[in-house]
Amino acid sequence: MISKNKYYSLTNILKKEAQYNIIFGQRSNGKTYAVKKYGLEKYIKTGEQMAYIRRQDIDLKKDKCDSLFSDLEKNGVVSDLTHGEYTNVYYYSSRWYLCYYDEKGERHLDPEPFCFAFSLVSMEHYKSTSYPGITTICFDEFISRNIYLSDEFIVFENVLSTIIRHRTNVKIFMLGNTVNKYCPYFNEMGLKHIRQQKQGTIDLYTYGNTDLKVAVEYTKNTEKSKDSSNVYFSFDNPSLKMITTGSWEIAIYPHCPVKFTPKDIKFIYFIIFNEDILQCEIVITNKENFTFIHPKTTEIKNTDKDIIFSQEYNPLPNYHRKLTKPKSNLERRIAWYFATDNVFYSDNETGEIVRNYLKWSDGDM
Repeated sequence: MISKNKYYSLTNILKKEAQYNIIFGQRSNGKTYAVKKYGLEKYIKTGEQMAYIRRQDIDLKKDKCDSLFSDLEKNGVVSDLTHGEYTNVYYYSSRWYLCYYDEKGERHLDPEPFCFAFSLVSMEHYKSTSYPGITTICFDEFISRNIYLSDEFIVFENVLSTIIRHRTNVKIFMLGNTVNKYCPYFNEMGLKHIRQQKQGTIDLYTYGNTDLKVAVEYTKNTEKSKDSSNVYFSFDNPSLKMITTGSWEIAIYPHCPVKFTPKDIKFIYFIIFNEDILQCEIVITNKENFTFIHPKTTEIKNTDKDIIFSQEYNPLPNYHRKLTKPKSNLERRIAWYFATDNVFYSDNETGEIVRNYLKWSDGDM
């Protein structure tokens, strides 16, 4: 059996009694294992079922889903919880069933599935179906470093609505690795302090006079972080700290290669993404022509004149939304720097903000 001290436990976050339980941190520290075990225990004790959600259909291919509960099989959890009645899990038609094999190798299934598979991209397919037995929902790997669906949070909420209907006894777990601080779910759910949250803490968010509660746990490092296998990931690359320590993954971005003076700054524009304000300077010297981006720690003074790229709609002519989809000559001139990789950053964190803004601008999040 897996040591209780070596991997993540749901004990602390369940004490918050929240409807949404967001759990993020170090890769492979047992987050998914803990929720799968929790859902299986509930099914065996009460008959209540579980939903397992992923973003894409490809994440629910049979070859992947066949092994989803294999860790609970191999560790003897399935057998222990069912007192030996079942030893294995069988995946068929987007459902997981408990099963056992007799001496002839024939499979015998539990009549009812204990878990159902859902993908966000197939949201429309579920609307006509009822799932009254599901009380545990697990959305795995909800934080992506690459592509989110258009209006993904709304799509996710629609899937939840299809499952939950008019009930109030459903608990939702959203699990993620620390691969992207700028996940759109954080803003959509009003998780204002998540980027500053310390490892090993749980923050609780409430929403006005409603009973809604969202518990957010940034898991502390487990014994895995001391594992000797981490020697394989000890390169001087900040992105790898997500694997070894659970720190947020941040790539290495190009820093300014030359020194320049204020007179070399020919034009200034701004990017506002989420709550971050970035000052972007077009620098032209005798030899160089590039844009340099750094955080702006004060408010923008001339909001009715300065060129501002922002997610928000604003009727003023100096406001623009999507830098990668220019509509004017000025926007095309600015976009040229990004298209030709003539962009430099004051630090990697700034580069990460711009990367996520550009992905949003491209329609990928």
